[in-house]
Formats: sequence, structure tokens, C-alpha cells
Amino acid sequence: LAVGAYTSTILTARVGVPFPLAIIASGLVAALIGFCVALPCMRLKDLYLAIATIGFSEIVRIIILNFDSIISSIAGSRIVLTGGALGIKGIPKITQTWHLVFFLILVILVLQRLEKSRFGRSMRAIRDDEDIAAGSGINIVRIKTAVFILGAMLAGAAGVFSGHLTRIISPGVYSFSRVVDILAYAVFGGTVTWLGPVVGAGILTAIPEMARPLKAYNQVFNGIILLLVIVYLPNGIVDPGLLRKIAGRIKPRKE
Repeated sequence: LAVGAYTSTILTARVGVPFPLAIIASGLVAALIGFCVALPCMRLKDLYLAIATIGFSEIVRIIILNFDSIISSIAGSRIVLTGGALGIKGIPKITQTWHLVFFLILVILVLQRLEKSRFGRSMRAIRDDEDIAAGSGINIVRIKTAVFILGAMLAGAAGVFSGHLTRIISPGVYSFSRVVDILAYAVFGGTVTWLGPVVGAGILTAIPEMARPLKAYNQVFNGIILLLVIVYLPNGIVDPGLLRKIAGRIKPRKE
């Protein structure tokens, strides 16, 4: 998100690159970073992998925070690109609602096709049991690296739309709390299917809007909801197996 937002903003607002090209460039830069993250994380699993990726996101945020001072000290003159702690303000508002809707539909269609492809089945096998997947001839390193790159490209493109919608970006926007929110979307919705994080993001984003009078307790409600989901729905609220069981119980029996 941060890489996409800053890259596109610098390209469009300070270099004059057209918006579509900025999206592509931001996705490629984010993909390169995703590849760099994938290499040292190949042997990590579950909680350790999450900790490693969160740590790397903090490194990226700190680099963005100090990028201007580092480049200025190397060049010997004052250079302003990321704006330091203040970030970049006055970004041209290019993102429109139809951009977001089109992008979301496009991502859903791609994920749908990907889930049914051979690559998607390989990802599912690795998720279920990595050792058995490796024994079946699946190239674990190649699949994991591709997943990191695809995920980074998606986040980079999302950052582009975010930066050109809010018209202001700063390192504080992409702090640890934002990472926790993104992880919460996946935990709440579930990762069994691609639809889980989409539904989780929609619900957890809508809850604060519906409970604005209780704004001070929004995080408490989110925490309680997540705790209940983790305990009683470990696969998230979008669990195909659970949905099939519910459908089977409510389906009228033939006499």
C-alpha cells in the first residue's frame, strides 16, 4: 500500500506520468519488493511468517520516513520526494468511485479464475499441508514466490487508488495498526476461499460507520468480534464447509 501510494504520487504529481502508467509502475515496484521479501521468508510458516512480513512492512515505513534525509545526505543537496513525517499533501484527486468498483470486480474475476487453475490448486495444497504438496511434485519455492509477488502487486495498485482518493499520504497512515486491520480482514472473513477477506473487509469497515455514536469503543467491538470468530469460527465466517452444513440443515427434507 505505502509503496504503491508513494510511487504513483511521485510519478503523477512530480514527474507528470499518466495515471494508468503510474498504476503499472507502482505495481511493478511493489512486485520487486514482494520478491525481496519472499526470498528470506521461504522457510517460515504461520505465525513466524506473519511476524516477518509485519517487520518488513515497518522497515519499508521507516525507510519512507527517512528517505529524503538519506538521499539529501548522499546527493549533498536538499531533495524532497516522500516529505518525511509530514508526507505528501495536495495530491490530485484522480480516483473515482467507478475506478474502485472496476478494480474490485477485476480482482475478483482474476482470483476466481486463479482459484480454479492448476496454480490455484497448488496454492491450496501448500496451504493444507506443505510437506505433502512438496512430495506431490509441487515447486514450493516457485509457488510461494509467485504468491508474494502477486500479493505485492495487488497491494501496490490499491495504494495508488488510496493515495489519489484521500489526497494526502504519510508514513503514519501505513503504521502497525493498518497491518493489523488487514490481517483482521483475513482472519474475520477466512482464508479458505478468496471471498473471505473481501467479505471480512466489507463488514469490519462498515461496523465503525454504523456505530459512529460509539466511536470510542469501535476497536473494542472489533476485538470482541474477532475473538468470537477465532474461537467459534476458526476458518472465518466464509467457510464453505460450514455453509454447506447450514444449507443441509435448513433444506426441507423430502417425505
